[in-house]
Amino acid sequence: MKIFGFIPARMAASRFPGKPLKKILGMPMIEHVYIRAKFYKRWEKLFVAGCDPEIKFFCNSKNIPYIETSKKHQRCLDRIYEAAYKKKKLISDEDLILCVQGDEPMLRPEMITNCIKPFNRGKNIKATVLAMNIIGKDQYFDPNIVKIIHDENDEVLYTSRSPIPYSKKFYKGLGAKRIYGIFAFKWSFLKKFYFTKESFLERVESCDSNRICDNGRGQFIARQEYFNSFSVDCPSDLKKVEKYLKKDKLFKKYNLKKK
Repeated sequence: MKIFGFIPARMAASRFPGKPLKKILGMPMIEHVYIRAKFYKRWEKLFVAGCDPEIKFFCNSKNIPYIETSKKHQRCLDRIYEAAYKKKKLISDEDLILCVQGDEPMLRPEMITNCIKPFNRGKNIKATVLAMNIIGKDQYFDPNIVKIIHDENDEVLYTSRSPIPYSKKFYKGLGAKRIYGIFAFKWSFLKKFYFTKESFLERVESCDSNRICDNGRGQFIARQEYFNSFSVDCPSDLKKVEKYLKKDKLFKKYNLKKK
């Protein structure tokens, strides 16, 4: 089983236009994501997948493998399918396609390992999503953060920008989890996903995973214990990420190499 990674990035993100190239501690966010993902050692190949000349130019300047994709995609997993399809001669149905979202500049390689672990449980696992515990009310009530509900077997039931499971007051024992932007698919299942129509809940919640939930399910959570690691959904998140990256051991490791 080979593992292929794709980092989707586009300049026209509705909540934060141009964010892939916004600088965090002097380095564009997409570069943070690529370098940090590269610390994972089992990649067969790792690419950035985009549709903008600015991102293409940047990747070429840094010798980051880049795949040109259509501008029509509204969902990152559709973009990942197109990018993987362009490399289909390298990929078999049982190989894993990983989407590492381009707005996760604090990811760690062990998170990628965690996202792959459930596939060791058996052939019935076709797709996973990294699910991080929510420990505070700010994330729980934040509509920019997609929450995730799963059943007793860890299969995803529903994802929402609303605070779920619902509670008037947040408490840690609620078991709330959020999607952390790393997804893994068997190539055969990603093809099935792509050729399934956008679902109602996917559209209203603006979350790809609901297409799976609405069409027979088949995606499972990969558990990730909480640590200080934040996505970039809006401009104010940049300062938060910078604050924690200054103390981040992985950042210090790759930042020293660049100097």
